[in-house]
Amino acid sequence: MSAITSDMSIYEVLEIDRTTAKIFMEFGMHCLGCPHAMGESIADASEAHGVDVEDMLRQLNDHISAKAL
Repeated sequence: MSAITSDMSIYEVLEIDRTTAKIFMEFGMHCLGCPHAMGESIADASEAHGVDVEDMLRQLNDHISAKAL
């Protein structure tokens, strides 16, 4: 599994693993099905929501890695 990166969209990450929705929600990104989730990068969404993108990426990648074990 390749790493989740800041240039990916929320939709792309959800396509990889739907259970990442919980992490996005914890960071205040509740509109996971809206058009922005499909076209906006994680970096752009993080900036719009005042989220530390590196922290979120770390949590997303840790979550994906843990499931692969």
